[in-house]
Amino acid sequence: MYETPHHAKRYRKTLSFLRLHIPKGSSILDLGVNNPLSELMQQQGYNVKNTAGENLDEDQSALIKSKAEVVTAFEILEHLLSPYQVLKSIKSEKLVISVPLRLWFSSSYRSKKDLWDRHFHEFEDWQLDWLLEKTGWKIVVREKWTNPNLGFGVRTILRYFTPRYYIVLAEKNKLEN
Repeated sequence: MYETPHHAKRYRKTLSFLRLHIPKGSSILDLGVNNPLSELMQQQGYNVKNTAGENLDEDQSALIKSKAEVVTAFEILEHLLSPYQVLKSIKSEKLVISVPLRLWFSSSYRSKKDLWDRHFHEFEDWQLDWLLEKTGWKIVVREKWTNPNLGFGVRTILRYFTPRYYIVLAEKNKLEN
């Protein structure tokens, strides 16, 4: 089910974080279409519903209407033009987000084949923290991990030592409501 060894580690770390902080059986709205990770979450005992592929920058109705206990956004926010509006629209009390972290010397990722597989934002950990704070969320726990991919080059070597992914569990800031 894992697409590549690169995905396998990311999925394993993400599922481990989820199991540690979100009880099995919780209802989850996973931002993005059904994917291998959301299927693995279901296999782990979570009640997962995905968004339908709508442009979340334009249409947040799925977030507003959702009664899910938790919203997850795994490698989604970097593709959005306005993650601020998306985060403000979430009605759930808990949020689990992961983002790929920016390498200081590299430009934003842009697939030449897939027009949707591009990063509008490349986050540093403090930027995601600040975005969550500005949108009414309080970070409860955070984690980073390295995830080198196959290949050769400076970027590949640095990914052995430099964190690649950042994941957080956040809760609605009660002072904001």
